[in-house]
Amino acid sequence: MDRTAALRLPPLAAIRVFEAAARHLSFTRAAAELGMTQAAVSYQIKQLEDRVGTPLFRRLTRKLTLTETGFRLAGPVSDALGRLSNAFAAARAEEDCVLKITALHTFAANWLVPRLGRFERADPKWSVWLDTSVRMVDLVGEEVDIAIRVGLGEWPGLVAERLMPIMVSPMASPGLLASMGGVDGPTDLLKLPLFREDDESWEAWFAVAGHEVVPGVARGTRLDTQQIMGRAAIEGHGVALLNPQFFAEDLAAGRLVQPFAQMLVSPRQYFLVYPKARQHLAKIQAFRAWILDEVAADPDYSSLSVPRRI
Repeated sequence: MDRTAALRLPPLAAIRVFEAAARHLSFTRAAAELGMTQAAVSYQIKQLEDRVGTPLFRRLTRKLTLTETGFRLAGPVSDALGRLSNAFAAARAEEDCVLKITALHTFAANWLVPRLGRFERADPKWSVWLDTSVRMVDLVGEEVDIAIRVGLGEWPGLVAERLMPIMVSPMASPGLLASMGGVDGPTDLLKLPLFREDDESWEAWFAVAGHEVVPGVARGTRLDTQQIMGRAAIEGHGVALLNPQFFAEDLAAGRLVQPFAQMLVSPRQYFLVYPKARQHLAKIQAFRAWILDEVAADPDYSSLSVPRRI
């Protein structure tokens, strides 16, 4: 249908009233179905008849029948409204089954994605859409259901549940450590290039390990994400402060070595975040239950007794 023809269509409200009245052959029953008064139904039918240019109903003493024109319109109108209803129902059903998640790239790639198949297999009706952009998504204003965020849990209008702490420890390729004859103590790392995300983490880690270093001495190439730092460390270009759980496979395969056990724990944490207004949606509750179970089953985090909900 071209735009000119669409502009000639009568108002949808009048078409809906006609379809109900034609199906029931009663203005009273049409009014009850549509939640309108009988007078409002009569008005809409009169408006439609004026647009068509001919009566659509014969108003008999105790009976309502369709005119020939009304009869010709009733079938196609009912079919068209049925198609519209089915199309919107399908769209709603599809939307209800699509779970839209936004997460930081390293968390998504190194922790969430390797486990996500278990969520989809547990209940195949959920289809996951995962966004890893760095921008802060507006969970209230945008069509996103859940976020994995880093912070202190203070986001107005959102439910925030603690997932896991941010814990990092130095990691490097075995070849890089072997090239300097190994490392005997934490300060030996100062002889190597040290990757960083910020200006304080290395100094803070050395303090945890029991060594005060001159501020700035541990500053090296600045890289944006743990995933990038991890790749650079695997390639033997330097040492990175990484979350052992995010690089468990690389550690197990010997691509990375964690030479010291000391962990730097950030005051910020990973949070599961979702809008308060949509917290009871089945898809949000299903993912919430699944991811909290996954964290609880993780040996690196299961022993941590921290309150979940903020």
